Amino acid sequence: MKITDLRCALIGRHPVVRITTDEGICGLGEVEFTKGYIKPWVLHFRDALIGEDPTDVERVMLKIRQRGSFKPYGAAVSVIEHALWDIAGKAANVPAYKLLGGKVRDQVRCYNGNRRQKRTGDRPEDYAADVKWMAELPEKFFMVKQGISFHSNMKDTVEDFHFGVRQTRSGYHGAMDQGVISEHGFNHMLDCVIAMKEVLGDKVSLALDCGPGWMLPDAIRFARAVEKYNIAWLEDMLTGDYVPWVNPQAYRELTLSTSTPIHTGEQIYSRHNFKELIETQAVRVIGPDPADIGGIAELKWVAEHAYMHSILMAPHGTANGLLGLGALINVCATLPANYIAFEYPTASDPLWNDIIEGLPSGPIVTNSMIDLLPGPGLGLTINAKEAKRYLLEEDAGFFD
Repeated sequence: MKITDLRCALIGRHPVVRITTDEGICGLGEVEFTKGYIKPWVLHFRDALIGEDPTDVERVMLKIRQRGSFKPYGAAVSVIEHALWDIAGKAANVPAYKLLGGKVRDQVRCYNGNRRQKRTGDRPEDYAADVKWMAELPEKFFMVKQGISFHSNMKDTVEDFHFGVRQTRSGYHGAMDQGVISEHGFNHMLDCVIAMKEVLGDKVSLALDCGPGWMLPDAIRFARAVEKYNIAWLEDMLTGDYVPWVNPQAYRELTLSTSTPIHTGEQIYSRHNFKELIETQAVRVIGPDPADIGGIAELKWVAEHAYMHSILMAPHGTANGLLGLGALINVCATLPANYIAFEYPTASDPLWNDIIEGLPSGPIVTNSMIDLLPGPGLGLTINAKEAKRYLLEEDAGFFD
């Protein structure tokens, strides 16, 4: 089998990759809707892939893996890798997880991820109402994640929240506020945590997405202050989303200062950039994104390495769409016992419910669990006839 073409198109807001072959088998991959700009990066790899055997996934990836980097620059490499595994599974007529070593579980656990609503405000009672809504969702998630501090609006809406630089966004995704948090801001966050835990009790766990942007002394004080509330983890306090470095030494100091689990990893590209973070046990939880780290095989490698160092794994994936859900299900079926759950991505646009095929006819998530997909490859396909209605004019030949 040989690759004959590599294509990329926007369907709704999501970049979707399609790799075609001389045997009529095609592979699909999708990345999060905030990365509509990656199309030329994907197509940059076309000449490197034409003529290669897509079922030799690692051989193909050796040609392009070195051209990726931290989020968002690893997305193009990652989504191509997903499409290669989709083809390999379809060629063998087995789910991709069979080719990654086989499943160790029949269902995969997830948490709320993209199942969230817009909060009415940033007061403690608003946070309490928000997690109550999450806890009452029909999926019955075992854990919900909430954004606070620099990963929320409170940095702007709470007066004198911090003393650092304030970014003017105008809708720009990825700008980072950072700085020393005021005593008033610190106490406001703590009041919000208390309000959320009063609602959730010990029936539904609470994880907090915190940054990035904290200074280490504030992070240590806060992690210690919430120890008695048994928070599932504090995510990306020091570095994180769109930050192109790891800073494991500072994370290790934070981790050793508290019993509250510290988490990071969604922006990190490749196993090599997880090496020091894992081997120095700088965090208790890592959360690589299969659409940013370099693909599902790369995520599995990192999960196994983390397992040997007693570090937990909770893959990121909030905005990766339904094809991204297929990738997450397949790789998480194969992960070792350090696996907690992945962030549940949903359809970002109603159109996806009309064009995606391979999902169960009933609920996808029941009691926080998802059954493995029976279809070959990543288990999901797109109805090309329906999807063509949503293509831009420049992408009209995407499914031809």
